[in-house]
Amino acid sequence: MSDLLLLGIETTCDETAAAVVRRREDGSGSILSNIVLSQFDEHAAYGGVVPEIAARAHVEVLDDVIARALRAAGVTLADLNGIAAAAGPGLIGGVIVGLTTAKALALAARKPLVAVNHLEAHALTARLTDSVPFPYLLLLVSGGHTQLVCVTGVGRYEKLGGTIDDAIGEAFDKTGKMLGLPYPGGPAVERAALGGDPNRFALPRPLLGRPEPNFSLSGLKTAVRLEALRIAPLSDHDVEDLCAGFQAAIVDVVTDRVRYGLRAMRERGHAPSALVLAGGVGANQAVRRALHKVAADGGTRLAVPPPELCTDNGAMIAWAGAERLALGRRDGLEFSPRARWPLAEVDAAQPVPAATLPAA
Repeated sequence: MSDLLLLGIETTCDETAAAVVRRREDGSGSILSNIVLSQFDEHAAYGGVVPEIAARAHVEVLDDVIARALRAAGVTLADLNGIAAAAGPGLIGGVIVGLTTAKALALAARKPLVAVNHLEAHALTARLTDSVPFPYLLLLVSGGHTQLVCVTGVGRYEKLGGTIDDAIGEAFDKTGKMLGLPYPGGPAVERAALGGDPNRFALPRPLLGRPEPNFSLSGLKTAVRLEALRIAPLSDHDVEDLCAGFQAAIVDVVTDRVRYGLRAMRERGHAPSALVLAGGVGANQAVRRALHKVAADGGTRLAVPPPELCTDNGAMIAWAGAERLALGRRDGLEFSPRARWPLAEVDAAQPVPAATLPAA
């Protein structure tokens, strides 16, 4: 198949994003535009994302964001080989907005539609940024997801472990909110931890040493809350020490769980070409530094997309769409948006009868 040019649309949470990406015949790619409009101001007063506000904001700005992405890439809809949109998982109102818009554009421009799993987009981004070959071990860590996944191909994902309660990003955000730090809590906790003593508080490391590479964060979060209540009222120094201790515990848990994940992948007969870190928590520098060593000790390398591609963006959706379209995977206009869509349930790429699709 020749080069593919795709528009990608992302609206699963509180970023309205669109991008244009080129996938070359040799499997390499480049980002021609990547426009992300944050809804930070709309949600900051609530200390978290309000689904109804998010969906309304997507409706108001998505057309303009798409136009800006096409303009920045120097292309028109007619130049595209396909249109990709995140079809889930995510806040269903936002998912509906993005997928419906993509269907309308695909129908009007007579271009193939690719309904992309948001998690698969994170999983494949390192192939765009670092040319990572299959197979590899994916650590997906974000506000809503914490998973270790063996990735053996497009649409071929085996979940090795995941969180049994809170996601890591969720634990960061809730800890920040509990300690009175500004929204979003994750980056605020990381900044506060820089000035703190990670050894002041004896915080737990849940599931450390367990052979199944699962995660549990709720007990750690509760331990931070109990320590905060014990020494209240908190000084700035207390908050910094609590953040440093919490982050150190997270790093210890992540490194231990990833070691067991690498072992589990090899036990399944796959030698990982890389350890891939994806999702918003991938921007945390302490986590990155620790995982560089884990990867090296495990005889592989760490691949991490740049920070702007770790958080939600349109380029990752466009790239995942291009990877699937290159294998003949296209979707009909009847494809339904999904609030839940586990990565392990993404089908391996199979072509859809052309009669169900607008002609390219």
